[in-house]
Amino acid sequence: MASDRIVVIGAGIGGLTAAALLARRGYQVLVLDQALVPGGCASTFKRKGFTFDVGATQVAGLEPGGIHHRIFNELEIELPAATPCDPACAVYLPGETSPINVWRNPDKWKLERTRQFPGSEPFWQLLATLFKASWAFQSRDPVLPPRNLWDLWQLARAVRPGTLITLPYTLLTVGDALRLYGLADNQRLRTFLDLQLKLYSQVDAQSTALLYAATALSVSQEPQGLFHLKGSMQVLSDRLVSSLERDGGKLLMRHTVERIHTTNGKATAVVIRNQKTQEVWTEPADHVVANVTVQNLMQLLDTETQEAFPQSKIQNPIDSSKIQNRYRRRVDKLPPSSGAFVVYLGVDESAIPPGCPPHLQFLYDYDGPIGENNSLFVSVSHPFDGRAPEGKATIIASSFVDTRNWWQCEDYEELKRKYTEDAIAHLGQFFHLKPETIVHQEAATPRTFANFTGRDRGIVGGIGQRVSTFGPFGFANRTPVNHLWLVGDSTHPGEGTAGVSYSALTVVRQIENTKN
Repeated sequence: MASDRIVVIGAGIGGLTAAALLARRGYQVLVLDQALVPGGCASTFKRKGFTFDVGATQVAGLEPGGIHHRIFNELEIELPAATPCDPACAVYLPGETSPINVWRNPDKWKLERTRQFPGSEPFWQLLATLFKASWAFQSRDPVLPPRNLWDLWQLARAVRPGTLITLPYTLLTVGDALRLYGLADNQRLRTFLDLQLKLYSQVDAQSTALLYAATALSVSQEPQGLFHLKGSMQVLSDRLVSSLERDGGKLLMRHTVERIHTTNGKATAVVIRNQKTQEVWTEPADHVVANVTVQNLMQLLDTETQEAFPQSKIQNPIDSSKIQNRYRRRVDKLPPSSGAFVVYLGVDESAIPPGCPPHLQFLYDYDGPIGENNSLFVSVSHPFDGRAPEGKATIIASSFVDTRNWWQCEDYEELKRKYTEDAIAHLGQFFHLKPETIVHQEAATPRTFANFTGRDRGIVGGIGQRVSTFGPFGFANRTPVNHLWLVGDSTHPGEGTAGVSYSALTVVRQIENTKN
């Protein structure tokens, strides 16, 4: 039976998944998080009888063979009740009153896109071909990017002749594919792709890696799909916590990890502060799993750690100080990640139009940016789904924003007020929002997310799935510090509860291999 001591920093879905799997496999696991409740950006909060999902509002990977299905089976816990999102999203382009519906049925979705974007089917067929190959490859659990011989062997084992069809497209973006098919000037198609990909990849079609987009734009169709959880997103983390504690693991909320200690290039301990008592202590560890952004990881590696790098010997003959310095420079050169402005509304059900889909996306002006209140991604609760009292509903509307504007502004409260008013005015074009139908409203900004999640500058959704940061070119779960592991949306395969759960499973497999 394994007995290594594992410290997990961060009780987001990635951290909790890694922790629960490790505890199930016999490790001694301690999870630490600064927040009040577990779940990270997939947690919830309650107001006046309403339950609001903080960030994530939909889930992939619940279908048989999906990542959540696989993990929950290993943990021997039940999957939460959920309903498929159909359509997965209803997208409204500027000046249009009928949406582009992303249907779950593949044939229905093909008819929809043929009607909406005439002449684009060869492009969609390319995405379908790449998705089929990529999904089969991913289902065989490759390790990307590989950082030692074991990782490389896992990657090689996942390759099949059918996988090789993706190789010529490895360095291409969606923008490249649009040009290849003569669609670069199709404003409606390009805008639709910009909107959808901004949700999943954090960047627009011009910049998103084509292989990533093939999965992001196809996973909402059967036999996969996006799902709406009954109760709230919190049920995912609650079940993972129950599994963790059942198998002997421990979770401490309101505890902050201030530093990661290393000895001879190996993670050996973390420094912890109890936020309530201000007690500080050092907790030894055989492995440290960091469910944080790659930017936060650099902040946790203090001066002592940096001085230890030149004496370390990582699992290859390359000078470890050069590896560390290259890693830090790469993090420093990353393009700024997005933040989010979110409005949470508790409303009377009369505010919701009949037949309203669970997820909508609006762009209000072709000339404006994707984000900054010119576009909104909206999630609406279902009757009796546990998010609102009877006769009421929740509306959650989010917009991508530049975090720098929120940390450098002269009047933060005024900026927050203006964004809130603009968002509600935009929502009022579709929903019946009046003083008498709005029961509760509040807003969150990058400062809010930084405060409650601890994420650097309040960024959300990872580092952007550009070619330079996706798959074989992304950040590995292995870090330059031996036995220090990174999970979450900074690593392959990216954001979302399914993505971070896959990264957690990869780390668990890598830790298991260190004992062989």
